[in-house]
Amino acid sequence: MRITRQEYARRRKALMAQMEPNSIAILPAAPVYIRNRDVEHNYRQDSDFQYLTGFAEPEAVAVLVPGREHGEYVMFCREKDKERELWDGYRAGQEGAVSEFGADDAFPINDIDDILPGLIEGRERVYYAMGANQEFDRRLTSWINIIRSKARLGAQPPNEFVALDHLLHDMRLYKNAAEVKLMHAAGEISAQAHTRAMQVCRPGMYEYQLEAELQHTFMRHGSRSPAYQSIVAAGRNACILHYTENTAQIRDGDLVLIDAGCELDCYASDITRTFPANGRFSAEQRAVYDIVLAAQKEAFEHIAPGRHWNEAHEATVRVIVGGLIDLGLLKGSVDEVIASESYRRFYMHRAGHWLGMDVHDVGDYRVGGEWRVLEPGMVMTVEPGIYIAPDDDSVPKKWRGIGVRIEDDVVVTRTGCDVLTDAVPKDADEIERLMAAAREHAA
Repeated sequence: MRITRQEYARRRKALMAQMEPNSIAILPAAPVYIRNRDVEHNYRQDSDFQYLTGFAEPEAVAVLVPGREHGEYVMFCREKDKERELWDGYRAGQEGAVSEFGADDAFPINDIDDILPGLIEGRERVYYAMGANQEFDRRLTSWINIIRSKARLGAQPPNEFVALDHLLHDMRLYKNAAEVKLMHAAGEISAQAHTRAMQVCRPGMYEYQLEAELQHTFMRHGSRSPAYQSIVAAGRNACILHYTENTAQIRDGDLVLIDAGCELDCYASDITRTFPANGRFSAEQRAVYDIVLAAQKEAFEHIAPGRHWNEAHEATVRVIVGGLIDLGLLKGSVDEVIASESYRRFYMHRAGHWLGMDVHDVGDYRVGGEWRVLEPGMVMTVEPGIYIAPDDDSVPKKWRGIGVRIEDDVVVTRTGCDVLTDAVPKDADEIERLMAAAREHAA
């Protein structure tokens, strides 16, 4: 399951239709990053570049020149090189950039200094994401300065830089049916991984052993990597929001919070589930868990076209505050606690974020100073949580160290929202039944 060549062409056409006349857009591929010495991190293409090209190789630059006589889509990329391909793998080369990826024209990346300034010269505006790639910023500035130095000879340098991100990121915010289908597939794989982790978890295991089960399931079903570094947090570690060490031993009586999702064709999924390591919630764990689950369910009721971005978060706050007051962990009325923000020591993050090619995807949350109004095709996470610090002496000891988060991915539809990741259990009774059945089967 992949985004088609026709879809990439449609995206380029849509972007060029928004560009001012007599302009040019320039997008460099992601650089290669060194992990240590001569070992590279696994290469992952820049999301904007991938969105418009589908071209997964480094050392490439995509150029869009609306109205260019010889073709509007120009690609600079590595040449075919049998010796380098023996060591580093397949290269599309210039022929492949045209035949496989739809470029109208393709040139060797080593010729970019000679060719790209000529494409820029005479264009009034350059659309570019300044600051995203500092090395390329310097190269682009040098090309502009070369054109300026020839102004007395009649060369016409561009007189304006325009933020390409503004147009492109608004496009990326709206997912079409093919993108939603791909993200649903990523969610299905991630759901299987979370279910597998619940089934195999036993006290005495280490967090990284559950992480291995996640990674195994991702790759077994076609995903080459997680969308982000997996969080496997047992016991008090669940109260660390971005815990990624995953090295602690899981104890009997711990809750295990797993925040993990796979990436599929550069589209992310993002799921969090919290479950008891021994298969049974304690009374206190269950009480906190049920509040978080109720908060998430309430949030879903506030996600629909015409509702604004913050309504779902506000809904989770009211449910969580009411629940914590009922447990005696907060004092006062719901409105008083919300006004004072005293709940934030237990619920300190927002209820979600945009999701797409980046796990924290692009797109403004406010427009004109107001919360963005939701529209069909927007994809977001819903992830309320409660975290009671293990050293919080202001609460009875039985509550300390309990951390719970429940997260799913949803797409806004014409009538409300659809949950893309509901294939993994989250009702507390259902989780306990799943884990009990797995133990019986193993026995």
